[in-house]
Amino acid sequence: MCNDQTIELSIPNILGYERLAMSCSATYAKSMGFGADRIEDLKTAVAEACINAIQHGNKQNCDERVIVKMSRSKDSLMVAVIDKGEGFADPLPKDPDIDRIIETLDPPEGFGLFLIKKLVDAVELNQKIDNGHMVKLMFNLP
Repeated sequence: MCNDQTIELSIPNILGYERLAMSCSATYAKSMGFGADRIEDLKTAVAEACINAIQHGNKQNCDERVIVKMSRSKDSLMVAVIDKGEGFADPLPKDPDIDRIIETLDPPEGFGLFLIKKLVDAVELNQKIDNGHMVKLMFNLP
């Protein structure tokens, strides 16, 4: 059996293409034995990370791409989302007030990062790489 089962997906820097990353990561997770509820968490977190990369990292520049890398270990799935941005502000934004967002008193800023942190088993933010930034999402097998 081959050891390297890494998948790399390069998507256009256009909103809507995050659905390809969602679908690919869901299929990969299903092949590993993840359950339906956990796959939905994965899809949401991957979508939010890709949307952040498109809008904030690559600043909606159509000439850029978002790279999504998926790799597995015996008991976990790692999804890395890579863009050309500088990363998140330091310090990280505080968690949004969900009630105020629901009541449309505040814009939904920071909501994607909040969702990611709630849905994954571990997240690594602000990883600088050559010419860009990477967010790593970790999902443990049940």
